[in-house]
Amino acid sequence: MNLDPDDVRLMPIRLRRELLASGYDDATILRSVRSGQFARARRGAYVNAAPFAALDERSQHAVRARAAAKQAKTEVVISHTSAIALYPEAVPSWGLDLRNLHLTRRDGKSGRKEAGVQQHRGRLVEGDVVRIGDVDVTSPVRALLEVTTMARVEVGLVLTSCLLHRKPVTMEQLVQRYAGAMDHWPQTLTTDLVLRLADGRIESVGEGRVFHLCFAQALPMPCPQYEVSDDSGNIVARLDFAWPEYGVWVEFDGRIKYQELLREGESVTDVVLREKRRQEMIEELTGWRCIRLTWADLASPERVAARIRAAFARAAA
Repeated sequence: MNLDPDDVRLMPIRLRRELLASGYDDATILRSVRSGQFARARRGAYVNAAPFAALDERSQHAVRARAAAKQAKTEVVISHTSAIALYPEAVPSWGLDLRNLHLTRRDGKSGRKEAGVQQHRGRLVEGDVVRIGDVDVTSPVRALLEVTTMARVEVGLVLTSCLLHRKPVTMEQLVQRYAGAMDHWPQTLTTDLVLRLADGRIESVGEGRVFHLCFAQALPMPCPQYEVSDDSGNIVARLDFAWPEYGVWVEFDGRIKYQELLREGESVTDVVLREKRRQEMIEELTGWRCIRLTWADLASPERVAARIRAAFARAAA
């Protein structure tokens, strides 16, 4: 889970005290900020302005979290959503609240919130901490559990399922850590639910949101990545979600799905036509009905649920 040493989130951070010790004074630091040479990652912590300005919200949060850890007056570990922000980009940050930085104290004393930094207390045990660049960060197992105590069920389900799919964590590890020392971890009822729902067969944020929609709308839970075989028994397709007992399946068309499916020399139109032929083949083999969903559909979960129930009814008829 470590970052490439050249990852821009590991850019050098210079604290005010370090700049003063190297010969700067406050007036020179201020001029450097106004001239665009420095940018304030947070008060008293400076970075090179141009690369910092080019970062997205997640990456700027990661840099600010490193600055807060360097400035802390006690030993801390970057944790919760701030830990997720420092993981490789393959770990999604969809739905996470990145407004505040999160640190966990090593001394076990009560945490506090000030200047946009939330300090947490909670006993760290062996395996809870990893090193990323120049800072200590809670491990993927610990960070996932931390996030489930503060994020919505949908967010926790998406994040946990994606990490299970990418295999930096296993469900056994999550359950064992959750059953272990959980001192001062509030709101763990959400954690219980997320661990029951999460499924490593879910491959993307969009698929995770569809899975949560089915749960939240009291639909029968579908089978993720359902395999379809031809008459010879060869697997010819995998469906994002399927209800074999109802004869219905769902395909989620994400923003970049068609770009990812592009082959050399193809256009997006070629991919769309190939997907159409694929859908027709699946329908001929199974006799099932297909429902295609997009990101826009997820904004209206009740409408999506009504479409799925209507498909169940038509298939039954």
